[in-house]
Amino acid sequence: MNSSSVQEPAYIAATGSEGPPSSLITTINSDSSSPKKQQGRRLLYGWLNAGVLLPLAAGVIFLLLWELQMFHKLFDLKKYQLPLPSAIWEAMRDNYSLLLSYTGYTLTEAVAGMLIGSAGGFLIALAATAWPRWGGGSLTLVAALNAVPIVALAPIMNLWFGDGIGSRAAIVTATTMAAMAINAYKGMSAVDPLALDLMHSYAAGKSAVFRYLRIQNSLPYVFTALKINATASMIGAIVGEFFFSSRGLGYLLSNSIKVAKMPLGWSCIVLAAIAGVLFYLIVERLEKVFIRWHPSRRS
Repeated sequence: MNSSSVQEPAYIAATGSEGPPSSLITTINSDSSSPKKQQGRRLLYGWLNAGVLLPLAAGVIFLLLWELQMFHKLFDLKKYQLPLPSAIWEAMRDNYSLLLSYTGYTLTEAVAGMLIGSAGGFLIALAATAWPRWGGGSLTLVAALNAVPIVALAPIMNLWFGDGIGSRAAIVTATTMAAMAINAYKGMSAVDPLALDLMHSYAAGKSAVFRYLRIQNSLPYVFTALKINATASMIGAIVGEFFFSSRGLGYLLSNSIKVAKMPLGWSCIVLAAIAGVLFYLIVERLEKVFIRWHPSRRS
């Protein structure tokens, strides 16, 4: 008689039922799931080490050097020229509600202008791909519009759309349209010839080729343009507020510099940077959701 036949009655006598005790089953299940937990911990620690801890440590060191006035000594700057982080924090705390309101106003201009400009650029890319004869000319016009400085666009847009939020949204629209048009056109044109031949072998029409092949192929390029526009839109909105505005971070920054309230001005810069980074991260997250199929997202 082998050992297993001897051990089975012992289980019955000890527990009053057949089979091993529940505590043993729980132990076995926890042991079997421990490799997955360990792998998850390793991934989490790796993400923290590579993506969070290193930039966080660099930022803390940078702020400490700034607070200790190392940059003032290095570049021969005074405190009124480059306020200390503690002074900037105090200005942000004292003007919290005002800064939050103006940040929302500027972000609204940036988002509205980016959405309109990106949509317009994508439509131009569609037209340029569908009708190449005159489509190339439209891309050239968009590139020429993008070459116009914001300081030249601001008075024109203010004359056309007034001094409200529409003029800054129009400036952002003009500055973000070219990136989307050129990138989307590149994605729709750079189609695998074998995939195109396959669609033709299935007797797919022009609309089907656009829907299932060209637009799908352009999505990585589209999100690249959106990430570029996420930061460019904040720049366009803030610079537009420098000239004609009664609200927004650019307006507050300009007035703070004029009256020598440098900590408040730097508070506007910090909040604009934070808003731009958050805007960029949102676009990056949407990219991961919508193009999971792309080889760059396979890990």
